[in-house]
Amino acid sequence: MVTETEAKLSAHEQICAERYSAIASSMKDGDRRMTKIEYLLYAVILAVLLGPGVAAEFVKKIFGL
Repeated sequence: MVTETEAKLSAHEQICAERYSAIASSMKDGDRRMTKIEYLLYAVILAVLLGPGVAAEFVKKIFGL
């Protein structure tokens, strides 16, 4: 026979499992976005360190302009 406490605990565990999977999925999506942001920050740092003229020439070479 299942007690009331066991039933509540079981329901709580199921809800938490669903929430955990949603959080894990969100973290994976966020990790991809953060990687993109990280690369953009590296590009900005290089542009600041090397100067806007060097950065512009680099962009022209990359895009074939």
